[in-house]
Amino acid sequence: MAASFHTLLEIFLRTGLIYAAVMIGMRLSGKREIGQMTPLDLVLLLLIANAVQNAMTGPDTTLTGGLTAAATLFFINAMVALITRKSSKVRHFVEGSPTPLIHHGKILEGNLAREKLSKDELYEALREHGISEAGDVELAMLEIDGSISTLRKDEMPTIPRPHHRIRFLKRKS
Repeated sequence: MAASFHTLLEIFLRTGLIYAAVMIGMRLSGKREIGQMTPLDLVLLLLIANAVQNAMTGPDTTLTGGLTAAATLFFINAMVALITRKSSKVRHFVEGSPTPLIHHGKILEGNLAREKLSKDELYEALREHGISEAGDVELAMLEIDGSISTLRKDEMPTIPRPHHRIRFLKRKS
């Protein structure tokens, strides 16, 4: 039995709402790379996928209903990607922004807490970069993809600063 236009439109709207809700939930849960996901994160993701499946298609379990939900997800994802490329405000909302974790050798505890990272996880990332102490780090950032990038103090270029500013004035002739 073929699904009616009304049923397909309902699936489209349900799927769109579920996409938005899951995207907001993922943004609120913090930044993590797929490789950094804990077993708890993976279980949550699998359970969410299973929980929202029926909410997207409702009672329609036809092939057409499933394909409509899948097509809707692809369409919405493509539109979100297009809009985030064109708008920095939307990109910031959808993707977030990098978060400093260490600045001038000092761990920024508030940022760690806000991003739901422990000091152990931070030190693990530092060791992956060959750094044993936070004091050796000029800057460590939690990037929007969940990775942690670091700049060692000894890697920072030294920029000579003049003792005074020289102003060049244009003379009137």
